[in-house]
Amino acid sequence: MDPYHIPANYTEAGRLLGMFEIRNAVEAVAVAIPILFLSFTILPFGLMVKCIVGMVLAIPSGGFALIGLQDDCLSRFLRAYFRWRKGRKTLTRGKRR
Repeated sequence: MDPYHIPANYTEAGRLLGMFEIRNAVEAVAVAIPILFLSFTILPFGLMVKCIVGMVLAIPSGGFALIGLQDDCLSRFLRAYFRWRKGRKTLTRGKRR
């Protein structure tokens, strides 16, 4: 039997910077860009305040989308959650009058 060499970075395939899945990175950009755009177009303040508010809103939401929920990307989690909400049943006790 021939021995096989497994490289140290075999788990980094399909990841961005070796840590984040590519799908999560795309979702993070898709979440953060509209928030930044809206903060720059809607807010009636100066440029410095617009930048600060945009970063305060965009960085946490983009980071949340980058990490994901329960080891899954944000869109898959939301799809499963809404499917569960739609399909859940209401339990009642006895006859309903």
